Amino acid sequence: MDTKEILKKVRKIEIKTRRLSDHIFSGEYHSSFKGRGMTFSEVRQYQFGDDIRSIDWNVTARYNEPFVKVFEEERELTMMLLVDLSASEFFGTSQHFKRDIITEISATLAFSAIQNNDKVGLLLFSDEIELFIPPKKGKTHVLRIIRELIEFHPKSKKTDISHALRYFSNVMKKKAIVFILSDFIDDNYENALKIVAKKHDVTGIRIYDKYETEIPKLGMVPMQDTETGKTILVNTNSKKVRTKYRANYLQHVDYYQNVFSRSGAGTISTRVDEGYVKKLLSYFKRRN
Repeated sequence: MDTKEILKKVRKIEIKTRRLSDHIFSGEYHSSFKGRGMTFSEVRQYQFGDDIRSIDWNVTARYNEPFVKVFEEERELTMMLLVDLSASEFFGTSQHFKRDIITEISATLAFSAIQNNDKVGLLLFSDEIELFIPPKKGKTHVLRIIRELIEFHPKSKKTDISHALRYFSNVMKKKAIVFILSDFIDDNYENALKIVAKKHDVTGIRIYDKYETEIPKLGMVPMQDTETGKTILVNTNSKKVRTKYRANYLQHVDYYQNVFSRSGAGTISTRVDEGYVKKLLSYFKRRN
């Protein structure tokens, strides 16, 4: 993909996702994710209904009438997008790959964050750390993140969510809103997730394709594991084969849901061929 084509694709994603974040998500995002606490703003005269615990007794004594302290939410937050770039994200049987939907959701979340003057950072991972972009503010920064999501070519095809979470724990000392975008076809990441979720506000967004859930009857079909490159002949007419395949898939889904739940983290699941907008909005509203 040449530079002109990349810029055109970035612009297309910007127009679509910025409209969503401007008109739909920014308000929900603001109310869903709270600031670090309350910070002192000003002192004003006491009004009927004010909490007497907020009275500033020094100022009250000085002016011989009651004054109260006014506090505001310390709003600035940091959002981190942890994005799985392993080869399985390039699977898709409809008009889009899983990676396309991951890019759109990431862009929507990033624009929602900068609408609220928050910082956004990006961590791309496979079974190694492919790219880390420290959190910053501004549209230019978000456009760089979108560009990397579109054009970055990972060195590895495999997945290691645990490794990505451990790296994140080491580099991010300040509390952040963390979205992990993956198909979560992986295991053994519970301990690393618990450590991250103890300090940060974590949400897993699972993107999957309908044909990953079960194999249709297509006879003898050569199938390649996108992460290992190994190809085998599979008899898709065999009920035993289809049942085993589905059981293996559901095992990963159950692990994802149970591990995130036990860690106190949120989860969203969306299929490639269905809209993600309502799913995100519903999740934000449940948090309010």
